[in-house]
Amino acid sequence: MIDTHAAPKLSHGEVKLIITGVVVAMFLAALDQTIVVTAMPTIGRALGQPEYLPWVVTAYLLASTAVTPLYGKVSDIIGRRKTLLFAIWVFILGSVLCALAPGLVLLIVARGVQGLGGGGLISLAQTIIADIVSPKERSRYQVYIAGVYMFASVTGPLFGGYLAEHWHWSLIFWINLPLGVLALVMTHHLLKKLPRHERPHQLDYLGAILMAVASVAMMLALNWGGAHFAWNSPEILGLIAVSIVFWSGFIWRMNTAPEPFVSFDILGNPVVAMGTATALLIMGCYVGITAYLPIYMELVFGLSASQSGLSLIPFMSGTVVGAIIAGQFMARSQHYKRPAYVGLIFSVVGLAVLAATRLPPSMWTVEILMAGLSVGLGTVFPLTTIAIQNAVQPHQMGTATGVMSFFRSLGGAMIVAIFGAVLFAQLPNFSSMEGAVGVRLNDIVANGTVHTAFRPLFGAAALVLALALACFSRMPEKPLRTKVHVAETIGE
Repeated sequence: MIDTHAAPKLSHGEVKLIITGVVVAMFLAALDQTIVVTAMPTIGRALGQPEYLPWVVTAYLLASTAVTPLYGKVSDIIGRRKTLLFAIWVFILGSVLCALAPGLVLLIVARGVQGLGGGGLISLAQTIIADIVSPKERSRYQVYIAGVYMFASVTGPLFGGYLAEHWHWSLIFWINLPLGVLALVMTHHLLKKLPRHERPHQLDYLGAILMAVASVAMMLALNWGGAHFAWNSPEILGLIAVSIVFWSGFIWRMNTAPEPFVSFDILGNPVVAMGTATALLIMGCYVGITAYLPIYMELVFGLSASQSGLSLIPFMSGTVVGAIIAGQFMARSQHYKRPAYVGLIFSVVGLAVLAATRLPPSMWTVEILMAGLSVGLGTVFPLTTIAIQNAVQPHQMGTATGVMSFFRSLGGAMIVAIFGAVLFAQLPNFSSMEGAVGVRLNDIVANGTVHTAFRPLFGAAALVLALALACFSRMPEKPLRTKVHVAETIGE
């Protein structure tokens, strides 16, 4: 039932506290995507069955990606507060189960539970910010989101490796308890004052199941293809076939359900459609470069694993700079897409230069180009999110944000797999070398062979960003609202 009373007005201090609380919740999910990676060798030695170690990451990724749009839809039905608190509790429960896991199989199951909670934290945090800050002003707060991702990406692997090596691997999960409790304390009471826009809905369970199975099958194919099974193996082709069948069923359900899980009213919106396509391509390129740039730095410039990780800092930091630029421009200009146009064009040109250069450039040249690329991508991340939220009705905000987050995650997995296939088709087979591998590797680096192998990857990344630029150019530039939507309901 809709309450006709005015929503309680939030003070500036309350707005800042709510945003701080949801950013802490977002940090929980962002950190657990990175902190486990460097601890995995230690976990494998402690729990055994090292052949299943990749599932420690994959289980979380599959679960969190599959449920992201579900959280958005449910928050439109029952409200943001209940949905976010549920996600935090599930995440905390999963973290405790991970820390107490006596074996690797149970740890993998616990990581799946953790992912079921983590899948809602990031998209719900963005939706809650959209509920309390107008699109015109919201851009100023997107820098916090970019900062969370950067901080988690840089500190997560370092922190996870340190805890696993010097203390105990379970601490990387126990640390989530105080952070989770802090997020609960900061949001439990203040979220009662959120403006509420939910309406009576029927949740399309069949549509949700079809979408989840289709996405999980696709993610498995992309994670296993070329790594555990050949791309033309029956296992990968079977997963791709299952994904196609269930995606077809999902589209059928969208056309036939009285109230589909994701309606054509949302996906048919040109801002949502083109903004989501842009976000998918941008995130895919960002994740792909993050995954393979350390390999390039190690092989071409002879950096150690830790040094190559540190060399990513300019690339990671640039997204925050880009978000600040975009946020300031969106708050002050009606033509808020201009910085992103400049950033994307520079990014395409920078990657094209690396792809066209026959000899390895200097390390500082690569660092400068990667920092510029990151700034360019950083201008697009907040813009697409805010533009999509600005284009839909308040009772569709959670669904639209969840769908965008879902396809961004899916895009990351897809494009990383494509980049990997392009790269490893070119890299020489170092394992087949005879004699002193290090000496032969130095010869190959000196001859520029490794850089030559990476050139198609840089070219593929430039092509992906060119497609993103084309999609972005087709996204309408609707004027940003200067006021928050009028609340439809209050209280819980």
